[in-house]
Amino acid sequence: MQDHIGIPACFSSAEKLSDDATAVTRSGHSVYMYRAKLGGQSRLITITWCKNLLLHGLSVSVEGPDGENHHSCKVELKPWYFWRKQGSKRFAVNGKQVDIFWDLKAAKFNGGTEPKSEYYVAVVCEEEVVLLLGDLKKDAYNKTGFRSALIDPVLVSKKEHIFGKKKFTTKAKFYEKGRLHEISIECKNRAANLGNAGSSANGVEPELEIRVDGHLVVHVKHLQWKFRGNESIHINKLRIEVYWDVHDWLFSPGLRHALFIFKPILPSTSLSPLSRSSSSSPPSSSLSSTLSSHMSSTLSSQTSCGSLEALSASGSSEFCLFLYAWKVE
Repeated sequence: MQDHIGIPACFSSAEKLSDDATAVTRSGHSVYMYRAKLGGQSRLITITWCKNLLLHGLSVSVEGPDGENHHSCKVELKPWYFWRKQGSKRFAVNGKQVDIFWDLKAAKFNGGTEPKSEYYVAVVCEEEVVLLLGDLKKDAYNKTGFRSALIDPVLVSKKEHIFGKKKFTTKAKFYEKGRLHEISIECKNRAANLGNAGSSANGVEPELEIRVDGHLVVHVKHLQWKFRGNESIHINKLRIEVYWDVHDWLFSPGLRHALFIFKPILPSTSLSPLSRSSSSSPPSSSLSSTLSSHMSSTLSSQTSCGSLEALSASGSSEFCLFLYAWKVE
C-alpha cells in the first residue's frame, strides 16, 4: 500500500500497542480535524481520542503560524488520575492566548474510544468559544464565561482506526449538519467456481461488502484482482466517492490494515437515496497512485489557510473520512 502507517499509539511513538489480537481489539484511535477562526486567522484544531490497555487519553492541538501543531494539551484519563478529568490549560499561538477547558469526570464512553455524552471540551481565544464539543454546552459556557464565536468551526476530516477479524463498524457524519450513519465493512470468503480461470487456488474467493445504515452500497467480487478501486454511491441525494485499498489484508502477513476513504461531493437534487453508480475500477498501479494523490491533495487543502466563510458556504466539499481497518486473526 502507498500509505504506510504503524499501529497507532497514544500520543507517543514509543508506546506501541501489543501485537496480541485480544489486546488490539480493545484499542481505538480517532482524530478529528476542525478549521476555526483564532485571533483573526483560520487555523486547524486537531482533537485526538486514544485508548489502549495502558492509557485512555485526549489530545488537543492548535496549528501554529508555520502550519505545524506546536501547541497542544494532553489529558490522560487513567482511573487514578481523577483530577485530570476536569481542568484547563493555557498557551499562546502567535501571540494570542488560547485556553483549553475540559470536563470528562462524568463522561459516558459506552466502551468506546471517545465519549458519547456527559462531557465538554472547549477551545477559547479572545473571549470567544471557537470550538465546543460534547453535550454539556451550558456547563462549558458557564465555566469559560465567554460567548460562542460568530463563525462556526468546520469539520474537515476524521481519521479512525478500527479493529476486527472480518467485520468492521463505525458511525460517522458525511457533513457537519448531517445525521450519524452506521458504516459496516466486511470481508467475506465464498466458494470459488473451480471452472473459472480467475478462481483462487485455495477454492475460495474474497469479497468486500460496504453497508451504510444496513444498505449494501459497495459489493466487490473477485477481491484478489480488485483489491484497489473506487465507486460512487448516493446517500440521501448526497454523492459520496468511496475508495478502498485492501492489498495488505490479502497479501501481507501479520497485523495489517486496509484503507477506506469516504469523500462527499457537493449534493445534487436529481439523485435518489442509496442508489449506486457503476464507476468501480479494476486495480492498477495508476489507481493506487490516484488514491495516494487524492489523499495528499485532500490533506494539502486542509492545511491551507483559506477563507473559513468560504468553507462554511461550500458545505461538505472539504470533508473526508479515513478509516484504517486493522484485521486481526
